[in-house]
Amino acid sequence: MFTGIVTGIGRVAAVERRRGRAIRVVVQPPRGYGAFRRGESVALSGVCVTATESGRRLVADLSSETLAVTTLEDLAPEDPVNLERALRWRGRVSGHFVLGHVDAVAQVLAVDDSDGSWTYRFSIPRGFSPHVVRKGSVALDGVSLTVAGRRARDFEVAVVPETYRRTTLGSRRAGDRVNFEIDPLSRYRARARRRPR
Repeated sequence: MFTGIVTGIGRVAAVERRRGRAIRVVVQPPRGYGAFRRGESVALSGVCVTATESGRRLVADLSSETLAVTTLEDLAPEDPVNLERALRWRGRVSGHFVLGHVDAVAQVLAVDDSDGSWTYRFSIPRGFSPHVVRKGSVALDGVSLTVAGRRARDFEVAVVPETYRRTTLGSRRAGDRVNFEIDPLSRYRARARRRPR
């Protein structure tokens, strides 16, 4: 489990194609990030992956299922990626609970720079409209964000300079694709409503 507070921007060092659709990705974290431990969970641009080796670089295998529902299949060497270590038990939750189980891919529709802050507009992936509500939470590429406004098929988030600088959102432009995860509370609330009484 994560909080959607990105702790560093890494760079893809290598992408190795494996049998079938699976791939192995190697990520160089920023300086001073510390070592990864084999078996630990890490959010890679919002996708929960497992470190397969111990060391200074993150090495992770990506299954065909992960590649089918996320943007990670498009990774190439030198691409920037958001990194977040798993939440420590009794740790501080500064964003919202993020599972790293990406639901779909959303598209950046527009980026508006206004007086030192940014408004991003994203498409709402098909089937997820009920989960995107004004003042609710979403995770985009692993970044915890608050929905500032929404229309029938898209929604907006406001990005402050700190988030713009410390995450890959600062390099996102109209047409880019991002990993989209709804608030887990919304998911369980919807499931409870469907349960027969």
